[in-house]
Order: sequence, then C-alpha cells, then structure tokens
Amino acid sequence: MSLTAKQWLQQIHALPLTSKVKVMNVCGGHERAITMAGLRTTLPKNIELIPGPGCPVCICPEEDIYTAIQLALNEKIILAAFGDMLRVPVNVPKKQVRSLEQAKAAGANIQPIASPLDILQLAWQHPDETIVFFVTGFETTTAPVAALLAQGIPDNVLILLSGRLTYPAVELLLSTGEANFDALIAPGHVATVMGADEWQFCVDQYHLPTAVAGFEAESLLAATYSVLRQYLEQKPFLDNCYPQVVTAQGNPTAQQHLTQTMHITAANWRGIGEIAHSGFELNQKNIDAKHHYPDYHQQARRHTGEMPMGCDCAKVVLGKIYPNQCRLYDTACTPRNPIGPCMVSDEGACRIWWSHGMREQN
Repeated sequence: MSLTAKQWLQQIHALPLTSKVKVMNVCGGHERAITMAGLRTTLPKNIELIPGPGCPVCICPEEDIYTAIQLALNEKIILAAFGDMLRVPVNVPKKQVRSLEQAKAAGANIQPIASPLDILQLAWQHPDETIVFFVTGFETTTAPVAALLAQGIPDNVLILLSGRLTYPAVELLLSTGEANFDALIAPGHVATVMGADEWQFCVDQYHLPTAVAGFEAESLLAATYSVLRQYLEQKPFLDNCYPQVVTAQGNPTAQQHLTQTMHITAANWRGIGEIAHSGFELNQKNIDAKHHYPDYHQQARRHTGEMPMGCDCAKVVLGKIYPNQCRLYDTACTPRNPIGPCMVSDEGACRIWWSHGMREQN
C-alpha cells in the first residue's frame, strides 16, 4: 500500500538529518508541482529543493529564436510555434522586433499551437503555403514530432528544430564540479520516453543519490525521502518512484522514431554555452528549414550576449541561485514584462515563483 503525502512528510521529518542537504529537481513540471503544493514550507528547514535546467523555453538558443523571428518577418510563410515561445525576448535594440509576439503584431503570420498534431491541420488548411514548424523542447516534445516525421509530414511543412536532451546539462554540472546539490530528483516525463536507466550515470560515475519522480505530491515526497535516505546511508542508487509509467528502458517505439528521424549532436544552450551530445538534428535536409533558408540562421548571434543585461536566468537554470536572487526579479522583470526567458514559460522557475506569490527579491 502506497503512503499518503502526509505519511511521506512524517517519514522525512523522522530522518536524522544534522546538516543541510540540497536536492535538485531537474524538471520544470516538478518545480511547478513543488511550488503549487507548498512543499518547501512543509519540509525540514535544512532541506533545500533547488530548481534545475528543466525549462526548454529558458534554454532555447537566442540565435534560433532570432532565426524564427526573421523568417516570419521576411518570408511568405506561416510560422507555427508552441505558445509559450511567443514572448521570449532576444537581444536586439528596443526599436527592433524582440519576440515572435511582436513579429506577429508587425504583420508576420505566426500561429501558436499546443500540440505537434496541430501542424497537420494547419498544413491541410493552407495547402498552397509553406508552414515552418519551430520545434522547441526536450525529449517529451521532440519524440511526438519524431513520430510525425516517421509517418510522413505534408509536403508544405518544414521543421526548424531546436530540441534538446535533458541529462547532458546535469552531467555538465557534475563533470565540471559546479554541481550545487547533494542529490537529484530526475524528470518523470523524460524517463517515460528515455527510460529511468538513462540517469544511472549519476550513481555510477558521481555517487549521487538519485530518484525518478512523478508530478503528484506523493511521488515527489517519496523521491525526496529516497534520496535523503541514500544520502544519510551513503549508499546511492537509482530509485524509480514513478513506476506507474516509467520503466527502466523507457518507450522503445518513441526512441526508434527519434533514431529514425534525428541524430544527436553538440548544441548551444542559452546562457550556458555548447553542451556535447545535447541536441537533436534532423536526418532529412529536405525538411530542414535551416537548409532551405540558410541566410537566416546566423551563428554570429551566439556572440551577441546570451541573456539581457542584468538577467541571471542562466544561474537560475543551473541551480546556482534561486529565482528571487536574480537582480531583475520582480523589479524590471515580471510576467507582464519578461526580461529573461525564465519569467516567460509556466515551466520557468522565475515565472513559477512569481505566480505563486514569492514576489520579493532575496
């Protein structure tokens, strides 16, 4: 019989913790669930839950967003993008278009979508127009897109791909010694696709207590209890606290679609830089928007400054500071006027904290 959230909290409070323990939760969905449930206020004060690099909107490269904006403004296309990408700003002078939302207001044909399947309907509704699908996200978003590509997409659809894998950012922190945490809660949705075993390296190579969690308070608290026990006993292992949907090997069909339609390459993460083996790239050049419109994908954008002046989103994403320790948090940067990407998406830690009443700078 599984324990309730209250029972898991009692188990956690009974642990003989004598020092501060920092637990990173990788997933933006986890951060939202933790904050909405008020878990930080119910845990012992010497347990810190640190938001990690699990917001795809936050780490989408500035040059990719700039490419999407310029394509939409200058080519006779319909640009489709997930809704939370529309407000992410790029670093250009104030008089220039800074986001897809502003490009839409300036006359560009930009269609916000909620699901990759929306692309099919859009293509059927506009058979004589070119649809460019700006694909952003981690494995849980990229896998459905790969499934679409595997079955074949309409001839009038091109893909502008900016997909990323989740684990390489964590591995970067661990391998460089910049990890500011003692244990890890791994993302349940990603593990559903890629398998829990993808996170075994945390234990084998870095002796880090690790548990995969779902998105209910019970699963998150079970994972928290597990990694705290591992930490106390100095016996790290990979614990699957989301067995309802996560298996050791993941979804083989989804992985097959990814392998069939894409390959893995080094990729840029906004504010962080290039991370090895962290990006998806299309196998077929004929559907690649970057191949069709090479003049718009400017690598020089990588050197214009990844985050706006004063924005500490990169430090928030890497778990080095909390959202309310950013210099712009709740002053210049709010959801109504986002300066950095972490204040845009509902998976961005700054937006989550602000939206749930954690307004003051720390």
